[in-house]
Amino acid sequence: MAIWFDLDKVTDESFFDTAPLRFEYSMHLDATADEVWAGLVADKPLAWCKALNGRYTSERPFRVGTTREVAANFNTIKLKERFFIWDEAERRHAFYVEQANAPAFKQFAELYEVTPTEKGCIFVWKFAMAGRFGLGLPLKLISPAAKLALFDGFIRDTKKYFGTVK
Repeated sequence: MAIWFDLDKVTDESFFDTAPLRFEYSMHLDATADEVWAGLVADKPLAWCKALNGRYTSERPFRVGTTREVAANFNTIKLKERFFIWDEAERRHAFYVEQANAPAFKQFAELYEVTPTEKGCIFVWKFAMAGRFGLGLPLKLISPAAKLALFDGFIRDTKKYFGTVK
């Protein structure tokens, strides 16, 4: 049985600009916006990312309040997520982590935006986080390695799966 640690709620998207630790990726993918969005809202979202395994725990149709469970880093990190932005028309949503099996974070959130272009689409993926009391500095110190090993891996997998516009 996993031990769960509660995280603080993220209430709006300003957190993506103010969080102590942030990563933002913008990818010009060789796929339609609808194809990328379909992969984000599929029964197994982000299935192309090798180090992720997720599933929605809410019934369709998805909307603000939808929940999801994700295991990352080959099941070593487990997250329970709640979406606070959900806009099907704009192909945009964001969640915050309600609970994690590791006590490192006070807050953690991600935002996804998929915008059509003349050829393919632009997929923006943002990560924002704050460490628990006493862990902010250690998180900042290890963040370059975590970014390279985990977050950059998600991006490499995404580009490999959909291809990129040259």
